[in-house]
Amino acid sequence: MACYNADGGFDVGRVRQDFPILGCQIHGKPLVYFDSGASAQKPRSVIDAMTEVLEDQYTNVHRGAHYLSQTLTDRYEGVRGTIARLLNAPHEDNVVITRNTTESINLVAATYGRTNLRAGDGIVISAMEHHANIVPWQLLRDELGIDLKVAPIDDRGVLDLDVYSMLLDQGTKLVAMTHCSNVLGSFTPAKDIVRLAHERGIP
Repeated sequence: MACYNADGGFDVGRVRQDFPILGCQIHGKPLVYFDSGASAQKPRSVIDAMTEVLEDQYTNVHRGAHYLSQTLTDRYEGVRGTIARLLNAPHEDNVVITRNTTESINLVAATYGRTNLRAGDGIVISAMEHHANIVPWQLLRDELGIDLKVAPIDDRGVLDLDVYSMLLDQGTKLVAMTHCSNVLGSFTPAKDIVRLAHERGIP
């Protein structure tokens, strides 16, 4: 699917066509959905793949020696390679499949956080985070005594990179930040965020 107009602009109408639910009308107006931070709508390709599995292949993955289980397990595991290429991960074994971003962040906080962070270590988040990227770190703060630092945003919803950079002190061990606010729709400068963290040895 081409997502750009001939002039190079992003074709929102073309993208909307790929999401059947966005063809609905609410109170006589086209549905505009901004709650993807809680539950994202599915494009036609995902709906079709889910329907195919539910109708013709549904079984447990990793739990059976029979044909359906082996076939679906192979298909499920094949997704790791696709995700690894998308994220430029060094190997597909670096990909952990979870149910959603909330579960993923909780998993990082519960495993990496509890194993590697100590009292006084810092984590930097932004003022535009979804609760799923605030609460796990607050729990670690209360449990371990870590320093939870919040990078502010300006009146336009833009991250203040100067303040963010100052928060990356010697005690900062982790940056956990959104790329796009589910409330404001504003993007963070992800490349700059990562570059500044890496310059200070923060993974």
